[in-house]
Amino acid sequence: MKFSEMPYHRPDPEAAKQQLEMLTKALADAATYEQARAVFLEKEEFIKNFATNGTLAHIRHSIDTRDTFYDEEMKFWNVTMPELQEYQQKWTMALLASPFRKEFAEEFGDVMFLNAEIALKAFSPDIIPELQKENELTQEYEKLLASAKIPFEGGEYTISQMSPFKTDADDERRLAAWKAEGQWYKDNQEKLDNIYHELTTLRDAMGKKLGYAGYTELGYYNMGRNCYGKEDVEKFRAAVVKYLVPVADAIYREQAKRLGKTYPMSFADNALMFRSGNPKPCGTPDDILAHGKVFYDELSPETSEFFNTMLDNELLDVLSTEGKAGGGYCTSLHAYEVPFIFANFNGTQHDVEVVTHEAGHAFADWLNRKRIPMETIWPSMEGCEVHSMSMEFFAWPWAEGFFGADTRKFMYSHLAGALTFIPYGTLVDHFQHEVYEHPEMTPADRHAKWKELLGVYMPWMKLDGDIPFYSEGEGWQRQHHIYSSPFYYIDYCLAQTVALQFWAKIQADPKDAWKHYMAYTSQGGSRVFTELLKNAGLDSPFEETCLRNVCDVANRWLAAFDLSDIA
Repeated sequence: MKFSEMPYHRPDPEAAKQQLEMLTKALADAATYEQARAVFLEKEEFIKNFATNGTLAHIRHSIDTRDTFYDEEMKFWNVTMPELQEYQQKWTMALLASPFRKEFAEEFGDVMFLNAEIALKAFSPDIIPELQKENELTQEYEKLLASAKIPFEGGEYTISQMSPFKTDADDERRLAAWKAEGQWYKDNQEKLDNIYHELTTLRDAMGKKLGYAGYTELGYYNMGRNCYGKEDVEKFRAAVVKYLVPVADAIYREQAKRLGKTYPMSFADNALMFRSGNPKPCGTPDDILAHGKVFYDELSPETSEFFNTMLDNELLDVLSTEGKAGGGYCTSLHAYEVPFIFANFNGTQHDVEVVTHEAGHAFADWLNRKRIPMETIWPSMEGCEVHSMSMEFFAWPWAEGFFGADTRKFMYSHLAGALTFIPYGTLVDHFQHEVYEHPEMTPADRHAKWKELLGVYMPWMKLDGDIPFYSEGEGWQRQHHIYSSPFYYIDYCLAQTVALQFWAKIQADPKDAWKHYMAYTSQGGSRVFTELLKNAGLDSPFEETCLRNVCDVANRWLAAFDLSDIA
């Protein structure tokens, strides 16, 4: 079914609560595994249809945040979902207490029980009001960013539409774009500060209500982290500082030489990889999607069937339009067993990465679409990001069709960008730990902490006050995840480390690399992250040698890459 034809219905929340109660009782009363299994599958079908309505509302609201109908629907879902968590928790408790737990685990895997135990630690009916308020504040932040109209060169642009100007090869124009965007954030500073201050205070209160010292432990449970903890993340961050920051620093020093700039460079100059301009797609959005079809048709039979399903059923919305929410994401429409990709094309190499990155998520969803329970379609977040970040590298042999004359620029900047991203992503994670471990921080304290950590993880950034907002240690406020999905960012860094392993395998033997990718991806969420890696013959990023090894291989490739004929 085409996306435009998918009907949306606001469910009756009271009827949903009654249905969950009935199913929970039936599971508890089941006398045989066959009876319990039938109830389990009925609950799966109920949740699948219920969740799909919520996802349809979310997507259509993202596409046009000015749409009053879906704006009201999102308010409904923001209130309803926290209320239903109480009933979902009762189901979870009944499942964990089932005398048929062994039989369920044998047929459907034991990860759902591990995740269920974590879910119990992340919720109590006592925090429903806070969860509802959290949803409201997150929506307020999203609408604020989507409402941006940034004056520039006689026109008005959304945040996404400013991206090409921010990487323009002309120094004055690029700097002016950064200043214009920074000024919009600066003009809305008070709103951004207030929203985040309310969110951190609220989340700290939720953690304490559930008996934790603050929000951090609750945040980890909310992220469903089922095979690693805070200490493992701290170990990874230390390895980033030890091995990756020096590599990234060298990349930016070389960049400064190419541009004829003094190191360290401003935010605006760091955004320009080559004096002649950053790599750009060589066609229109339709051309990019058409070549995406070529890529997936030729990569494998599975990816061909998948991507043609996406195109035929209007399951991509990628143009940047007024009123559209920023960023990009992939989500699942479970009732129809298809994914959906939302993005904002802006004329940069990001557009191609949407077709590879978000479609990497979508392919994993499609490949595992029939998994039961539904929650095992996806692994935990860092596991999901491996699908997407690795798929970007698998597209390299088809890069010329996306980038034409800029292909070699793209390959260099893509690998360099993968390496330099990890310190930024690690900074985002470290910053959030500081914020939630010190909820008494004022907005000024948070900005100062971000500025301090910039010096640790991104010493190539010149903080000279020339660009409003960014050079004052406030740039974290543009990072959507910090507001809407706390602690969801180190996942990208862990996944990028794994993706760099795939990159190295692709250089050696693309067909063998694809076998490892399919071995990893076809597991869905049936195992925890570290087991998914082991089963696919991949190293864990929590081992210090993993990051050290990928840095060595990538650094040698970059050093040997001939840039002499690229201005």
